[in-house]
Amino acid sequence: MPILTSLANLLKEPHPSHIFELSEAGIAYSRPAGKEFETGFAPFEPGTLVASPTEDNIRRAEVVAAQIARIAPAQDSRKRRPAALILPDYAARVSVLDFDSLPEKPDEQLALVRFRLKKTLPFDIDSAAVSYFVQPSGDGSKEEEPSRKEVVAVSVALEIIARYEALFRAAAFHPGIVTTSGLAALNLFRGEGPTVIAKLEGRILTVMALVDGALKLFRCVEMEDATEEDILGVLQPTFAYMEDELDATGSRLVLCGFPAGALSEWKASETLSGSRGAPGPFNSGLLGYLEGARN
Repeated sequence: MPILTSLANLLKEPHPSHIFELSEAGIAYSRPAGKEFETGFAPFEPGTLVASPTEDNIRRAEVVAAQIARIAPAQDSRKRRPAALILPDYAARVSVLDFDSLPEKPDEQLALVRFRLKKTLPFDIDSAAVSYFVQPSGDGSKEEEPSRKEVVAVSVALEIIARYEALFRAAAFHPGIVTTSGLAALNLFRGEGPTVIAKLEGRILTVMALVDGALKLFRCVEMEDATEEDILGVLQPTFAYMEDELDATGSRLVLCGFPAGALSEWKASETLSGSRGAPGPFNSGLLGYLEGARN
């Protein structure tokens, strides 16, 4: 879906030679291997990286740097290699904003988006990087408003994103593309109709609601012990929101990163999958990015 591809590539640059998805568990990566590319995963010790929208994520920078060096040793520190960084969902804030109208100029659009985000973020909007994407008009209901605009905005505190980028710049990379795991993973979804995607990455549950291919809701929840009861406590209000606010009845549930058989008897759940198969809990953004680049 072009919309989802655009969401996952909020910054447009040439296809990078290396792709890295960072999580609390480690680094999932894609790197050149002769004329092909290979993927893999380099684990972290617990506490090396702790995803947060407000606090420094990189707790043991030397460990992360060592793993990056093992994955892709720099041959020439003066020549920077293009790279895509996929951050943990919980390191950023993804918001879906409604506007009656938008200015035509991109700089005026961005200023309006930043103004709308100002009171909703847990960090200072003046010290944040913000990217956005204007979705097609319409809210998925029978009575659409042609002039209505929906914007997907991604915000990250500058101190947090700078720490991530600095590690890769020190390893002779140019991180020209930065996105989040959930947005990149949307490239794996090829279904139609109202859908809730539940993505479990360790202690973080990401819930994304889509109607007619457009993102309507993006939510991250911390769960130290992700029990089925806790997960359903998040999903049930999401389905209620889909039915009551978006007139989207009969929404399907698609799971990503869950153990086999999880929630299998609830809402006829399915598994998110792409050309490389179903992702695990810590590489869905990577596989989604590769899927988007393939299409």
